[in-house]
Amino acid sequence: MAETRQYGDLATQLVLESRRSIANDLLLKYNGELVRSILREQRELDKLADSPEVTPAMLIYQTAILRNKRCLLAYHKHRLDRLRDMYWTVGGALPHLLSNPDIRSKLSPHEVDFLREYSASVMDYRAGFSNELDITASITQPPKDLHVLVRVARDCGVIQTELGSIDFQKGQRFMVRRADIEHLIVQGYLEQVY
Repeated sequence: MAETRQYGDLATQLVLESRRSIANDLLLKYNGELVRSILREQRELDKLADSPEVTPAMLIYQTAILRNKRCLLAYHKHRLDRLRDMYWTVGGALPHLLSNPDIRSKLSPHEVDFLREYSASVMDYRAGFSNELDITASITQPPKDLHVLVRVARDCGVIQTELGSIDFQKGQRFMVRRADIEHLIVQGYLEQVY
């Protein structure tokens, strides 16, 4: 016997998936198949709602259409918010974020495009006052000193700083200006030594 389902059941599954993502504090793989199924259901409901006769069933169809739209928007807004959070967590280093195969496999092509456009917008905005303020720097712990002692966690090569170039090789320690290497701390190449 065929399984019966009501209009809106697929959208409910999508919202439950978002809730699981929030509860586990992780980004689940984009569920494109479920999104496409909901869009097919939307087209079916639109055909039913466009009937020339006005019937009480039209109210049900219209309500289901609006509910599906809200659920799709909530799912996508949740994912975009998570992507923005991840972008700022890595200090605005988009290549660092997209080079992670675990994260990349969970994104749809549209989400990758969103991240690229978002990064471009942030960089355009940042260019206007990059001399005064680095908006991509972490502000969870305000700096107490201009210079910071760091240990190199991963090789990151030669970095140009205001005072010259420094070759960061794993295991070495340096006392450098925080502003010159803040992005490397956020990306995990350097660790601050307290």
